[in-house]
Amino acid sequence: MGAYDQRGIGKVRVLLALLVLAALAAGYFWSASRWSYSSGERAGWVQKFSRKGWICKTWEGEMAMVSMPGSATEKFAFTVWDESAVEQINKLMGRRVNLHYEQRVGLPTSCFGETRYYVTQVTLVEEIPLAPGVVVPTPVPAPAAPSATPPK
Repeated sequence: MGAYDQRGIGKVRVLLALLVLAALAAGYFWSASRWSYSSGERAGWVQKFSRKGWICKTWEGEMAMVSMPGSATEKFAFTVWDESAVEQINKLMGRRVNLHYEQRVGLPTSCFGETRYYVTQVTLVEEIPLAPGVVVPTPVPAPAAPSATPPK
């Protein structure tokens, strides 16, 4: 009967070790998804924004940034988790925006996003500063034309 008891204790130890490993992995993923390595803002024009992925669908975008008129554009790739930020980006597409982002490192798979930069907030930029005291206002798109079909 003693050998039978030893096998039961061995199974409990293995199960306990697996539970501890699962708890450690869950704790790591939770802390990596909550902790921000850095945060900041970037301004430019969102030129590409789509929902991508085979299994885990994430919103991925690309913003064109120009530091000086006539200079080459720099691209900023980003990921969005927040649905309100997704709606704001879709609404302001093609206009100059300011993206507030948080850089998260240590997330191991693309299920969390293809980039390390996660956009949390979007604001419209009203003016483009060229030099001290010189600004260029951003164009406001014309309102949508009324439909040609008469009301019923």
